[in-house]
Parts: sequence; structure tokens; C-alpha cells
Amino acid sequence: MLIKVEAIVREEKFEEVKAALNAIQVNGITVSQVMGCGAQRGYKEIVRGSEVDVVMQPKIKFEIVVSSEEWEKKTIEAIQKAAYTGEVGDGKIFSYEIRSALKIRTKEEGYDALQSEYE
Repeated sequence: MLIKVEAIVREEKFEEVKAALNAIQVNGITVSQVMGCGAQRGYKEIVRGSEVDVVMQPKIKFEIVVSSEEWEKKTIEAIQKAAYTGEVGDGKIFSYEIRSALKIRTKEEGYDALQSEYE
């Protein structure tokens, strides 16, 4: 079974989360800069003397595909620990099953598609 873990975290936690994933030897990470809002619905900021509602917050999205529930748990725990501040806006982690995976170059499928050519 392949499982995708997606984590939306604070921008300033990028290096800590990346280091935590490297520490547990998670490979194949995709990272995107994204915008979003949760329960806090943004904040007010003074721009050129006027109050402006800033609704969308800049965040970092990590996408990782792992090969088992054991790796799913380890990955989620590493991200949660590294991304935690205890404040509103720490982010969210989602996981779900992947129906299929295909390595374009070799046409390998499933678990084999996740393996590095350098192993």
C-alpha cells in the first residue's frame, strides 16, 4: 500500500521540517509555497496608513509518498514535532491511500516506482 502524506506548515518551519524528514531518511519530498487560511481567518495589518485584512497566509506544503503505515506514522510524527509552535496557524497534516504510482522513465509501478535508481 502506498500512502501520501501532505503537510501544510508555517513558512518559518520549512528548514526544521525538512531536517526532521532527512533525519528519519524520508526521500522523495515535494515542496510548494502555497497560500491558505484556517480558523484564524488571517489578521489585520496597517499598509500605508490604512487597515487591511490579510486573509490568506503564506504556508509551505510538503508532499511525501511512503510505502507503509509504519512509514506514514513515522513521517507524520516527525513533521508534527518539527512544525509545532503551539500557536494558531501551525498547520495541518493529511494522509490518504494512493491508488497507483508510475515512474515515467522506467514504467515501474507501485512500490518499485518509489525506489531510487541509486540504491
